[in-house]
Amino acid sequence: MGVQSFERRLERLVEGAFGKAFRSGLQPVEIARRLLREMDAGRTLGVRSTVAPNWYLVALSTADALRFDDYADVLETELTTEAREHAREEGYHFMGPVTVQLVEDPDLRRGDLEIESAFKEGPGGRVGALVLPDGRRIALGERAFTIGRLPDSDLKVDDALASRRHAEIRPEPDGYRIVDLKSLNGTTVNAVKVTEHLLADGDLIGIGSVAIRFEAS
Repeated sequence: MGVQSFERRLERLVEGAFGKAFRSGLQPVEIARRLLREMDAGRTLGVRSTVAPNWYLVALSTADALRFDDYADVLETELTTEAREHAREEGYHFMGPVTVQLVEDPDLRRGDLEIESAFKEGPGGRVGALVLPDGRRIALGERAFTIGRLPDSDLKVDDALASRRHAEIRPEPDGYRIVDLKSLNGTTVNAVKVTEHLLADGDLIGIGSVAIRFEAS
């Protein structure tokens, strides 16, 4: 994806005000570059994969924190997305949900920043989320997650090809498994019909004509 795409996304999200606010001083792209360097420096070899820190505290000077204040939530979200994408490209795994938090440090000078990172385990030692076609992200937890046309489904799918009780995502010690609930039209993972499947990062789940991406981060 790269930090250039990151900056273009930010510009679109704040509808042009972004460019005016950040013509000088510390730039968001500098924060993104430092964050990714911190991730690379903090990675460690786990039992089965390379594990990267998933918790980041980004300290800014008082002046820079004020400049970013109106866009802090957007910036934190985009930095989190950038961290996930970088980890996917590098083959890193996380112990828990990725979190990026901006804080003010009055001891820092304008233009300076410090980043603290840590490994923080997710509940049950696993982590996962579903990314919907509209970009919304739904975190998976410690209980079975239901998908279907029924209104009380955890994810209600408004699609004529979806069954009322279509599929279920179940937590397992090593991740999450999707199980088709004998749906009429079936469930696919990466365009292959499955009865059940242990989900991997980036898997594309097909429910009727709706595509949902699984993220193990």
